[in-house]
Amino acid sequence: MSANNFIDFFSINWFLPDTLQNLEWENLWALHLLWIIPVLMLLRKFIKILKNPVLELSLPGTVSQNNPWTYLRLVPTCFFILATWMIVVAIARPQKSNERVEQYTEGIDIMMVMDISESMDLQDFKPNRLEAAKETAIEFINGRFGDRIGMVIFSGEAYSLAPLTTDYALLTDLIKDISFNMMDAKGTAIGSALAAGTNRMREAESKSKVMILLSDGENNAGNVDPIFAAELAAAFDIKIYSIAVGKDGMVPYGVDFFGRPQMIESYLDETTLREIAKIGGGKFYRASDDDALERIFDEIDTLEKAEIIESRYKETNDYYRVYLFWGILFLLLWLGFKSTFFNNFLLD
Repeated sequence: MSANNFIDFFSINWFLPDTLQNLEWENLWALHLLWIIPVLMLLRKFIKILKNPVLELSLPGTVSQNNPWTYLRLVPTCFFILATWMIVVAIARPQKSNERVEQYTEGIDIMMVMDISESMDLQDFKPNRLEAAKETAIEFINGRFGDRIGMVIFSGEAYSLAPLTTDYALLTDLIKDISFNMMDAKGTAIGSALAAGTNRMREAESKSKVMILLSDGENNAGNVDPIFAAELAAAFDIKIYSIAVGKDGMVPYGVDFFGRPQMIESYLDETTLREIAKIGGGKFYRASDDDALERIFDEIDTLEKAEIIESRYKETNDYYRVYLFWGILFLLLWLGFKSTFFNNFLLD
């Protein structure tokens, strides 16, 4: 035991209510002895008085009642009670535990490929298709743990907005800033977008690689065929989930001069998106409203959930030695005072 540790034994902090309340007790039952022992001592004293009610004093009774020095005979008993209490506290084994939990997962790589063409401004979703897709994507990202997620956006051309990263806060901020004016080229270049996502993921060594393609139109721009791009992704073991966003028929788009909703015709060709999901070994989804889009992302989240492994480390520090030290100290003081005039102050 070092000198500093020995000095710490004499700290008054060991007896403060805050310290005692913050301690954990291995043998909590032993604390009941703190009140049981004094009760037994009082009971023993009461029985002794019943057996021998006459107390022989070396001083007159009036002196014993008025002179405070007569209470010195209680000093040894107080030290004995304190010693007993300290030993009881030591038996209860006070301690503090510091539990540390570490979570880790092998993780998967997810590349989100989002259409930002002009048709994503249609308002069959609230407030429009793009904003609904952005909000759902952010919720999806915030529900992941340990996965690397990236983002590719496209209209008439593709742009890698974010590489694979676990910085979800940064990724979320980038998605919030997505707008229609980020690209000048018009159209829907699905093949180019898939190729850009594959290029970002092809050298990844993760256990599972997933691409989520979200679009509301057919491929009419870019210089890469969507089917060829899907086959290229499959060659790198990238699974593709495709989501067709929007309704067929008349859908709202802006307002007229009088503030009334304008309706335009919307048609979505599912054929290419279905074929892409089939080649990529994933699944095709059709989202016709906000709730459907959210349910689709929830299902993908469940299908591509990596197992989280949790390790718990518990470090326990025992403090019974402190209270045992005080118990022995009080016991020695009791033995010392027991043989002095303190214990016999009023006895013949």
